[in-house]
Amino acid sequence: MWRRLRRNPVTLGALGVIVVLTVVAVLAPVVAPFDPEATDPAIALSAPTWQNLLGTDVYGRDQLSRLIHAARLDLIIPFASTAAALVIGALIGALSGYRGGWVDQVIMRMVEAVLAFPAFVLAMGLTAALGNSIGNIILTLAITQVPIYIRLIRGEMLRVREMEYAEAARTVGNPSWRIVVVHLLPNCIPPLIVQATLAMGFALLTMAALSFLGLGIRPPDAEWGEMTAEGASHMVTGEWWLFVFPGLVIMATVLAFNLIGDGLRDLLDPRMRGVR
Repeated sequence: MWRRLRRNPVTLGALGVIVVLTVVAVLAPVVAPFDPEATDPAIALSAPTWQNLLGTDVYGRDQLSRLIHAARLDLIIPFASTAAALVIGALIGALSGYRGGWVDQVIMRMVEAVLAFPAFVLAMGLTAALGNSIGNIILTLAITQVPIYIRLIRGEMLRVREMEYAEAARTVGNPSWRIVVVHLLPNCIPPLIVQATLAMGFALLTMAALSFLGLGIRPPDAEWGEMTAEGASHMVTGEWWLFVFPGLVIMATVLAFNLIGDGLRDLLDPRMRGVR
């Protein structure tokens, strides 16, 4: 897989971007040149200089330092929400696909009811109702993703439960839970990995959009969407660095996640092995 990944420079480059962002987020107190919350009215709204490479905001805070510290929230929240949605959706989808019957019907009708709402509209409503704490945002993003995993795993489970190794597992007397967890679910993992990678980008975009609308992370915590929202009010006055740099970081991160998902699909799909 590593040899094939090296032959795909686009995916390798996207993976490098995420790795660099992760390292920067972990080492934020060391890497950031200034305290992200330190204000200096004397240099408020300063354009990029050698001292403040990405300029300062309306309170005189260093933009680069805030972007670096914001990477922590902007990576942790999408990862936590995607991981929670993946685990819950995989278990419910496996139950629905393996059992079938009325269990499958009830679960799928509930999934269709949730999917009837646009994901972002549902996220807005849940965040407004629950509050915009970090825990509530993770919960909201997870709820919007769970139905996707349920449908994905259900479809895979309907396929693999009829295969010969599943029949052999039932023949030797394995209980249903063991057949699902040990024999069937591991063979449904590849599409889950691809979907989870793509969902990370969607979760990051959704969180940034919520922050832009005032429903996401509250100031003074640094978050890319919140920084873009603060800079949007200064677009007409010429302080372009306030919204351009956070927007570019969001775009690059989401694009990297999408490219990784596309590359993983090619790597994990046996039908694509002869293509690249």
